[in-house]
Amino acid sequence: MLIGFFLTLNLLHLFQLILTNRTSMFQFMKNKILIPLFIVGALAAFFSFRLVEGSNDGGDRKKKVLETVMKTIHDEHFAPRALDDSFSTRIYHRVIESLDYGKRFFTQKDMEALDKHEFTLDDEIKADNFDFFNQINELFTKRINDAEVMYKEILSKPFSFNGNDSIILSGERLTFPKDDNGLKQRWTEYLKYATLSKFVDLKKEQEKRSENKDKKADTVAIKSEVQLEKEARESVTKNQELFFKRLRKIKDDDRFAIYINAITQSEDPHTDYLPPKDKQRFDEAMSGSFFGIGAQLKEEEGKIKIIAVLPGTPAKKQGQLKAGDEIQKVAQGSDEPVDVAGWDIDDVVQKIRGKKGTEVRLTVKHLDASTQVIPIIRDAVQMEETFAKSVIIKAKEGNMGYIYLPEFYADFNRSGNGRRCFIDVAIEVEKLNKSGVKGIILDLRGNGGGSLEDVVQMGGLFIDKGPMVQVKSSGENAMHMDDERSGTLYDGPLVIMVNQGSASASEILAAAMQDYKRAVIVGTPTFGKGTVQRLVSLDDKYARSNPIDAIADAATLNGSDNKSPIGSIKITFQKFYRINGGSTQLKGVTPDISLPDPYSEIDMGERRDKAALQWDEIPAANYETAPQAVSAAPLADLSKKRIASNPSFKLIQENAQKIKAREDDNASSLNEIAFRKSIDELNATSKKMEEIEKKGNPLQIINVKEDLETINQDSSRISKNADWIKNLQKDIYLSETVNILSDLYKLQPRVNISGDIKK
Repeated sequence: MLIGFFLTLNLLHLFQLILTNRTSMFQFMKNKILIPLFIVGALAAFFSFRLVEGSNDGGDRKKKVLETVMKTIHDEHFAPRALDDSFSTRIYHRVIESLDYGKRFFTQKDMEALDKHEFTLDDEIKADNFDFFNQINELFTKRINDAEVMYKEILSKPFSFNGNDSIILSGERLTFPKDDNGLKQRWTEYLKYATLSKFVDLKKEQEKRSENKDKKADTVAIKSEVQLEKEARESVTKNQELFFKRLRKIKDDDRFAIYINAITQSEDPHTDYLPPKDKQRFDEAMSGSFFGIGAQLKEEEGKIKIIAVLPGTPAKKQGQLKAGDEIQKVAQGSDEPVDVAGWDIDDVVQKIRGKKGTEVRLTVKHLDASTQVIPIIRDAVQMEETFAKSVIIKAKEGNMGYIYLPEFYADFNRSGNGRRCFIDVAIEVEKLNKSGVKGIILDLRGNGGGSLEDVVQMGGLFIDKGPMVQVKSSGENAMHMDDERSGTLYDGPLVIMVNQGSASASEILAAAMQDYKRAVIVGTPTFGKGTVQRLVSLDDKYARSNPIDAIADAATLNGSDNKSPIGSIKITFQKFYRINGGSTQLKGVTPDISLPDPYSEIDMGERRDKAALQWDEIPAANYETAPQAVSAAPLADLSKKRIASNPSFKLIQENAQKIKAREDDNASSLNEIAFRKSIDELNATSKKMEEIEKKGNPLQIINVKEDLETINQDSSRISKNADWIKNLQKDIYLSETVNILSDLYKLQPRVNISGDIKK
């Protein structure tokens, strides 16, 4: 088995995945005006890539990182690209887009000064030359200063929303402003847009309060439009202050990491440079656990507050930390407390987290204004929303099982205490078996992937021995990865739900079950990521390549807590293929039964990135279809008839073209009346959907008996469970999938379980 290899989407695809979440579909349409703000936030996310803090040998460190990254790519990437002018221009444009997607910092004049590097970065990389990086770093720093002056001046004066001006929302459709005057105009449009959005929200809130006043005979202070506009500008000003505060924290090393990632991601979208801190965060995200106290934080007007204390965590067991508490100071055990007022939330989180068994002391201000020092012993914090869970859905043909798997998580550090999705799903299947369900739905919607080992073993829960996926390294023959256990844990009716957010490991499982004709795949075409990544320690790579220098570095670092001064690279080193020989790269998995998709007309997924590896195919593996092969055609016909008469799906189909038109237009009026009309149209669609859902018959869902004791441990768990079930009850995609599973049950009755699963 390939231990620790994984398949997952990276940060660059986060925006695309937001569009695939059905539950937030209409909310996204309603809030499409916030896309520029999201891009600004994404910019800050790019800046989380950091090298070692406090290094005083910047030039040597940069050279060391660059050389080691390039050697690793050359030696280990599946298809390393030629280091030529074509590769140079890819890097160049990625750096520019990462720093200034919205084209609000650089001018055409700036671009003219930088353009000389567009086709020379390959030569600079070969020569360990950082002229381009140094120039753009200095220029961007200057432009941050200029923009800060501009936004303050612009927001110091009122806006009028009565004109005919508009704004283009897509950075791809914008050109760089000609000069500083054009740059100021770009900022004016952007800030006016943000202010108009807030102004309309405030105005609508006031209108609602006025309506309630008429009903309740209460008095409501009515603010003038001048007051509302001022309040909206003040809100936007605060947001900009926080944004520029984050920009001010960005140092030379932070931007250098952007440059390195532009290089790695020009190889393919999933090859990423991970400095030490980001490697740690990646491991936590994939394992679903970390060492901390178990509290969710938020930043509110410069203060760090507790949103919730998670069940079963150190903070919950200690008992004194409450939702609403403000964290004022953080101390490591008996050390001097550090005042965290005004700190960035990520920095506070890092201060609170630490080694298992160590103490952190929080000085907090409670809601009653009293202060208290709360000592908490750090321990593993399990992020339960990451883990598989199940419920029972009552249907016409009997009870149906539903398993939700948000990602293919695993403990890549192999600590022995981490959770594995394969084992967790097996446990959920066993519980549903005991409950006597007639069929099972496995929901992989929005599941971006994860552990390759686990997806192979998970497939073995549903089929007797056989290959699950073919994996090919560069220049080598493909090998197939098999489930080698005899028997199955479940061989009854099975349906797998997918959407455009289902990627990588999700696509492997869906494709294998489809090729075996073991399950019916329902939903929309998947993301199309057919590549395999692994983590490579750059420090180890450097040590092997430069043993004498590595010994000297080790002596310098002796006694330091920082054991990884360079970091790691997540590198694409293999492609995977279906057992039928086809790749899922770019094309994804096409469902057996397609459901209406509001974004069906929008080009999404892996194919959006020009650096993505291409589709190809290899010979099929040796496999046989399942003993009771599923015939999806009659099920698809029955589903099609139901969809045609379902008003919710009709509405989704009607809006697919409208969404496409908005995507192509990607502009918004800065006139209040036109702006409100556009928002009201989106709201009307959302309201119509809500009314249709209310008239429909919500799914009848109950918890599995074995889960009730855990759920009822405290009010927080009860509340989260209730919210989850409530959302499932009105999920029209799940409702139709239950109908499909019922049809499948009638055509393919459940048989006795044969075999067992070895955990």
